[in-house]
Amino acid sequence: MARRLPKQEHEIDVMEWLRGLPKAELHLHLEGTIKPETLVELSKRHDQEPLTLEGAERLYQYENFLGFLMSFKAVTERLKGPDDYELITYNMIRELARQGVVHAEVYVSFGIIFFWKKTEVEPYVDAIERGRERGEKDFGTSVLWIVDAVRHFGVEEGARVFRKAAELKKKYPSIIGIGIGGDEARGPADQFRDLYKEAKDAGLRLTAHAGESVGPESVWSAINIGAERIGHALAAQHDAELIEVLARKQIPLEINITSNIRTGCCKGFDEHPVKEYFESGLMITLNSDDPPMFGSNLLGEYVLAQERYGFTLDQMRELAANAVEASFLDPARKLALLQRVERYG
Repeated sequence: MARRLPKQEHEIDVMEWLRGLPKAELHLHLEGTIKPETLVELSKRHDQEPLTLEGAERLYQYENFLGFLMSFKAVTERLKGPDDYELITYNMIRELARQGVVHAEVYVSFGIIFFWKKTEVEPYVDAIERGRERGEKDFGTSVLWIVDAVRHFGVEEGARVFRKAAELKKKYPSIIGIGIGGDEARGPADQFRDLYKEAKDAGLRLTAHAGESVGPESVWSAINIGAERIGHALAAQHDAELIEVLARKQIPLEINITSNIRTGCCKGFDEHPVKEYFESGLMITLNSDDPPMFGSNLLGEYVLAQERYGFTLDQMRELAANAVEASFLDPARKLALLQRVERYG
């Protein structure tokens, strides 16, 4: 992928170069893309005393992982009906396009709709599809959905989520895969082994959050149940054998640097293994997770990697190519995007 840049790096506006670099995002939660301005709009729809912008911004402030979960809950509680989901989908795609993101694979939590809202998901899927179709038409960024089960809700709830995803995939080809998020300690991946096989047989692609808040054993479990991509994999750094396996098998890792710092799962930027993983030959991709909750976005993660961790622009192009290659796009679209990345710069 490496090519000589037409200018020396010191002559380039790096921010704008990275903005223009065709990027794919593989680890992004729809419910976590709500910006304070959108939260105010949702609050006007639903709250007797609507939030001010300042009040909304305060909900995004927290001190630790527990505080993050409380903030996330306070924000997502304003998602009441399908129209709200259409709004945040459209706004998400507009924001991605502003960052130079050409494709995104976005987690949507059927688990929250089933378990918390106590309702069926079909009206919500219709809504996000309306938002996706409008957003893709207006901004050109494509989106595929990964249906997320909240692992600590239990295997029975996970089965409900995955089987509904398989059912709806027949109507909505944009539903491409499944995953498990939530508390790894209370929902070990190996409990979902049979469900992952069932999902694979139904034609769904397989992802899993692993090694974010617990140890390397969680990443091993995700690999063993067939996960094609691993979200976070922060703890893999503590297991040399696991690093060797990840490098040899080239299992894509959905790295979320700022997220790991803000949630406290990683002590600080200097301790994050992103550059170590890259230099060890792992297939890493950069992602933003829940952008407004962490004060970053995908472009910000690319800038962070280049400025703080010393990735060259050619290496940044390689990271962008990794994300396209690791995506669940059809081969023709994937090849076209890889060619755009290779020609860029």
